Amino acid sequence: MTTVSPPWSYTLHLSRDPRSPGIARSTLRSVLAAYELGELAPTAELLASELLTNAHLHTGGPYALHIRPTRSGQLRVGVWDKDPTVPSGLGAGFAHGVMPHGASEGGRGLALVRAYADSWGASLLGEPGGPSGGKVLWAECGWAGP
Repeated sequence: MTTVSPPWSYTLHLSRDPRSPGIARSTLRSVLAAYELGELAPTAELLASELLTNAHLHTGGPYALHIRPTRSGQLRVGVWDKDPTVPSGLGAGFAHGVMPHGASEGGRGLALVRAYADSWGASLLGEPGGPSGGKVLWAECGWAGP
């Protein structure tokens, strides 16, 4: 992995537009290629796509994609939105690879996140309804590294 000091991170603010998730995936691929992390693209893109789609479909405002490496050698992909509600599919009690009941109409995207991410979670930001509120849903995936 290429190292940069100070550590890098990117945030892409997205409008409520059906093209935004695709633009975000393209940006993610470009960032990974620039840091010679192209081998992460398939998994990172899947994780980002599911989190972006969740924000696009289930929240009413803009959202943002955040990409950064972690100190533990993982790539963290996070999606911020203003809605403080954490989807139950990323809550405690869900394990890797557990899919929703066959009759369920939703929840498969977050089940994919749980199946393909090394770790995942949600972080609430600020006061609910406040100017800096909302949440970040995140997922991490690792690389083989040298």
